Amino acid sequence: LYEQIYQRMPKTGEGELSYFRIGKGYYLGADYYMAGYYLGQFSQRFSTSEKAEDALFLSAMCSVKNSPEFSLDQNETDLAINDLQQFIDRFPSSILVDSCNSIIDGLRFKLEKKEFNAVELYSKTENYRAATSAALTFLDDYPMSVFNERVSYLLVQNSYLLSKNSVESKKKERIDQTIERYRTFVVSFPNSEYIGITTDYYEKMELEKLKYQK
Repeated sequence: LYEQIYQRMPKTGEGELSYFRIGKGYYLGADYYMAGYYLGQFSQRFSTSEKAEDALFLSAMCSVKNSPEFSLDQNETDLAINDLQQFIDRFPSSILVDSCNSIIDGLRFKLEKKEFNAVELYSKTENYRAATSAALTFLDDYPMSVFNERVSYLLVQNSYLLSKNSVESKKKERIDQTIERYRTFVVSFPNSEYIGITTDYYEKMELEKLKYQK
């Protein structure tokens, strides 16, 4: 019925209200793709409407609802963060801004957790090069992460194992990298539970390094 009203009177107040309620109806029915479309379009077609703020917020929330578990592809999560940021940019004085920022923090943590799990997975499957690369990327992207101690440890561990299993032409370079990463780890986490095992890696690398100083 709302669709019929909008089609007949698209530029009237009744048409405007009908279009909003179409999107709201899909939202309440948990069809977030359709709801996101209509509510997003509403904020563009009726940009001066008093409902434009609510429509854009609910449109962003549709993207949030479509964000999957952290273990799955996170394109929808990136979209949700972008949509919430667009709402904040358009309505910076809205009472919903604090809620948007809180939701964005939660979505970013989901992305962070996915990247952390990738480091863990590469390490468990003994893909030392990938684990090392993923750990370096993680530490660069999330310098304040709660996972940084664990990731830093995995960086040292996989760097050590990569060095140990390297071809002769790459060994010295990778030994030096492992030693440097160990030193960074000790400075960053002097009381870590991993100090003992990383120190063992370091001592073995120092002994190995002596072969290249003769």
